[in-house]
Amino acid sequence: MLFWAGFLLIVLGVACVAVDRRAVHLIYDHVGARFHNFLSATTHLAKAAHWLIAACLVYGASWAWLRWIGENAGVRLASQAALAFVASLALGSAVLHGVKLILGRRRPRDELEMNQYGFILFGFNLDWNSFPSGHALTIMCVAVIATALWPQLSVLWFAVAFWLGLTRALLTAHFLSDVFVGAGIGLISAREALVLFFPQLALPWF
Repeated sequence: MLFWAGFLLIVLGVACVAVDRRAVHLIYDHVGARFHNFLSATTHLAKAAHWLIAACLVYGASWAWLRWIGENAGVRLASQAALAFVASLALGSAVLHGVKLILGRRRPRDELEMNQYGFILFGFNLDWNSFPSGHALTIMCVAVIATALWPQLSVLWFAVAFWLGLTRALLTAHFLSDVFVGAGIGLISAREALVLFFPQLALPWF
Protein backbone atom coordinates (compact mmCIF):
# COMPACT_ATOMS: atom_id res chain seq x y z
CA MET A 1 0.00 0.00 0.00
CA LEU A 2 2.76 2.47 0.90
CA PHE A 3 4.52 1.83 -2.40
CA TRP A 4 1.43 2.77 -4.40
CA ALA A 5 0.69 5.74 -2.14
CA GLY A 6 4.23 6.97 -2.74
CA PHE A 7 3.89 6.38 -6.47
CA LEU A 8 0.65 8.39 -6.57
CA LEU A 9 2.31 11.26 -4.69
CA ILE A 10 5.12 11.29 -7.25
CA VAL A 11 2.61 11.34 -10.12
CA LEU A 12 0.71 14.16 -8.40
CA GLY A 13 3.95 16.05 -7.95
CA VAL A 14 4.87 15.73 -11.61
CA ALA A 15 1.39 16.97 -12.55
CA CYS A 16 1.85 19.98 -10.25
CA VAL A 17 4.81 21.19 -12.32
CA ALA A 18 2.24 22.66 -14.71
CA VAL A 19 0.82 24.95 -12.00
CA ASP A 20 3.87 25.50 -9.79
CA ARG A 21 4.65 29.04 -10.93
CA ARG A 22 1.10 30.29 -10.49
CA ALA A 23 0.75 28.47 -7.18
CA VAL A 24 3.91 29.96 -5.68
CA HIS A 25 2.77 33.50 -6.52
CA LEU A 26 -0.70 32.80 -5.10
CA ILE A 27 0.79 31.43 -1.88
CA TYR A 28 3.25 34.30 -1.57
CA ASP A 29 0.48 36.87 -1.98
CA HIS A 30 -1.91 35.28 0.53
CA VAL A 31 0.21 33.99 3.42
CA GLY A 32 0.16 36.73 6.07
CA ALA A 33 2.95 37.60 8.49
CA ARG A 34 1.40 35.86 11.50
CA PHE A 35 0.77 32.62 9.62
CA HIS A 36 4.23 32.86 8.07
CA ASN A 37 5.78 33.08 11.54
CA PHE A 38 3.83 30.01 12.64
CA LEU A 39 4.98 28.09 9.59
CA SER A 40 8.58 29.15 10.16
CA ALA A 41 8.42 27.97 13.76
CA THR A 42 7.20 24.49 12.81
CA THR A 43 8.68 23.65 9.41
CA HIS A 44 12.10 22.62 10.75
CA LEU A 45 10.48 19.80 12.73
CA ALA A 46 10.93 17.99 9.43
CA LYS A 47 14.65 18.73 9.13
CA ALA A 48 16.72 15.61 8.54
CA ALA A 49 19.59 16.56 10.86
CA HIS A 50 17.31 16.72 13.92
CA TRP A 51 15.85 13.27 13.33
CA LEU A 52 19.20 11.76 12.43
CA ILE A 53 20.72 13.01 15.68
CA ALA A 54 17.72 11.65 17.61
CA ALA A 55 18.05 8.26 15.90
CA CYS A 56 21.76 8.09 16.71
CA LEU A 57 21.11 8.98 20.35
CA VAL A 58 18.36 6.35 20.61
CA TYR A 59 20.55 3.72 19.02
CA GLY A 60 23.53 4.60 21.24
CA ALA A 61 21.45 4.50 24.41
CA SER A 62 19.81 1.23 23.35
CA TRP A 63 23.16 -0.35 22.54
CA ALA A 64 24.52 0.64 25.95
CA TRP A 65 21.42 -0.70 27.73
CA LEU A 66 21.51 -4.04 25.90
CA ARG A 67 25.24 -4.41 26.49
CA TRP A 68 25.47 -3.39 30.13
CA ILE A 69 22.01 -3.98 31.60
CA GLY A 70 20.62 -6.83 29.55
CA GLU A 71 18.03 -7.80 26.99
CA ASN A 72 14.78 -5.86 26.95
CA ALA A 73 12.11 -6.14 24.24
CA GLY A 74 11.25 -2.45 24.26
CA VAL A 75 14.86 -1.35 24.11
CA ARG A 76 15.57 -3.82 21.30
CA LEU A 77 12.59 -2.43 19.38
CA ALA A 78 13.85 1.14 19.86
CA SER A 79 17.27 0.10 18.55
CA GLN A 80 15.76 -1.50 15.45
CA ALA A 81 13.51 1.50 14.80
CA ALA A 82 16.46 3.89 15.00
CA LEU A 83 18.45 1.79 12.52
CA ALA A 84 15.41 1.47 10.26
CA PHE A 85 15.04 5.25 10.14
CA VAL A 86 18.70 5.74 9.26
CA ALA A 87 18.40 3.12 6.50
CA SER A 88 15.20 4.74 5.18
CA LEU A 89 16.75 8.18 5.16
CA ALA A 90 19.94 6.94 3.50
CA LEU A 91 18.06 5.12 0.76
CA GLY A 92 15.69 8.01 0.11
CA SER A 93 18.43 10.64 0.26
CA ALA A 94 20.54 8.79 -2.30
CA VAL A 95 17.64 8.94 -4.76
CA LEU A 96 16.62 12.48 -3.83
CA HIS A 97 20.07 14.05 -4.13
CA GLY A 98 20.70 12.24 -7.39
CA VAL A 99 17.51 13.74 -8.79
CA LYS A 100 18.43 17.17 -7.43
CA LEU A 101 21.81 17.11 -9.17
CA ILE A 102 20.49 15.83 -12.48
CA LEU A 103 17.37 18.00 -12.78
CA GLY A 104 18.80 21.13 -11.15
CA ARG A 105 15.68 23.10 -10.30
CA ARG A 106 15.76 26.72 -9.20
CA ARG A 107 14.14 27.63 -5.88
CA PRO A 108 10.88 29.63 -5.70
CA ARG A 109 12.84 32.65 -4.45
CA ASP A 110 14.47 32.89 -7.88
CA GLU A 111 11.03 33.06 -9.46
CA LEU A 112 9.70 35.56 -6.92
CA GLU A 113 12.73 37.86 -6.77
CA MET A 114 14.33 37.59 -10.22
CA ASN A 115 11.66 36.00 -12.42
CA GLN A 116 14.00 33.09 -13.09
CA TYR A 117 12.40 29.69 -13.24
CA GLY A 118 13.18 26.30 -14.57
CA PHE A 119 15.17 23.09 -14.53
CA ILE A 120 18.83 23.16 -15.53
CA LEU A 121 19.31 19.57 -16.68
CA PHE A 122 22.69 18.02 -15.88
CA GLY A 123 23.89 21.31 -14.44
CA PHE A 124 25.24 19.54 -11.33
CA ASN A 125 25.04 22.78 -9.37
CA LEU A 126 24.32 22.38 -5.66
CA ASP A 127 22.50 25.74 -5.64
CA TRP A 128 19.80 24.38 -7.98
CA ASN A 129 18.36 22.03 -5.39
CA SER A 130 14.65 22.68 -5.10
CA PHE A 131 13.33 19.43 -6.57
CA PRO A 132 12.46 17.27 -4.63
CA SER A 133 12.02 18.43 -1.01
CA GLY A 134 14.32 16.81 1.54
CA HIS A 135 12.12 17.93 4.43
CA ALA A 136 9.11 16.16 2.92
CA LEU A 137 11.13 12.99 2.38
CA THR A 138 12.48 13.00 5.93
CA ILE A 139 9.19 13.49 7.70
CA MET A 140 7.49 10.79 5.63
CA CYS A 141 10.24 8.37 6.69
CA VAL A 142 9.54 9.37 10.29
CA ALA A 143 5.80 8.77 9.79
CA VAL A 144 6.40 5.27 8.43
CA ILE A 145 8.68 4.31 11.32
CA ALA A 146 6.25 5.81 13.86
CA THR A 147 3.41 3.83 12.25
CA ALA A 148 5.44 0.63 12.53
CA LEU A 149 5.80 1.29 16.27
CA TRP A 150 2.33 2.70 17.00
CA PRO A 151 0.03 1.62 14.15
CA GLN A 152 -3.11 2.72 15.98
CA LEU A 153 -1.99 6.33 15.46
CA SER A 154 -1.04 5.95 11.80
CA VAL A 155 -3.55 8.55 10.61
CA LEU A 156 -2.05 11.10 13.00
CA TRP A 157 1.54 10.37 11.95
CA PHE A 158 0.79 10.73 8.25
CA ALA A 159 -1.39 13.80 8.75
CA VAL A 160 1.38 15.55 10.69
CA ALA A 161 3.96 14.49 8.11
CA PHE A 162 1.83 15.77 5.24
CA TRP A 163 1.30 19.09 7.00
CA LEU A 164 5.00 19.57 7.80
CA GLY A 165 5.88 18.78 4.21
CA LEU A 166 3.28 21.25 2.98
CA THR A 167 4.79 24.01 5.13
CA ARG A 168 7.73 24.01 2.72
CA ALA A 169 5.44 25.10 -0.10
CA LEU A 170 3.48 27.54 2.07
CA LEU A 171 6.77 29.22 3.00
CA THR A 172 7.72 29.30 -0.70
CA ALA A 173 10.89 27.41 0.17
CA HIS A 174 9.76 24.77 -2.35
CA PHE A 175 7.25 24.37 -5.13
CA LEU A 176 4.24 22.11 -4.58
CA SER A 177 5.69 19.50 -6.93
CA ASP A 178 8.91 19.42 -4.87
CA VAL A 179 6.93 18.55 -1.76
CA PHE A 180 4.75 15.83 -3.30
CA VAL A 181 7.63 14.10 -5.07
CA GLY A 182 9.83 14.29 -1.96
CA ALA A 183 7.03 12.80 0.15
CA GLY A 184 6.50 10.04 -2.38
CA ILE A 185 10.18 9.11 -2.40
CA GLY A 186 10.12 9.12 1.40
CA LEU A 187 7.18 6.73 1.56
CA ILE A 188 8.67 4.31 -0.93
CA SER A 189 12.19 4.37 0.53
CA ALA A 190 10.95 3.81 4.10
CA ARG A 191 8.65 1.01 2.97
CA GLU A 192 11.42 -0.73 1.02
CA ALA A 193 13.95 -0.33 3.84
CA LEU A 194 11.55 -1.95 6.31
CA VAL A 195 10.43 -4.78 4.05
CA LEU A 196 13.95 -5.62 2.88
CA PHE A 197 16.05 -5.05 5.99
CA PHE A 198 13.69 -4.85 8.98
CA PRO A 199 10.76 -7.19 8.17
CA GLN A 200 10.02 -7.55 11.88
CA LEU A 201 8.90 -3.89 11.86
CA ALA A 202 6.93 -3.95 8.59
CA LEU A 203 3.16 -4.16 9.00
CA PRO A 204 1.25 -6.49 6.63
CA TRP A 205 -0.36 -3.55 4.78
CA PHE A 206 2.95 -1.78 4.15
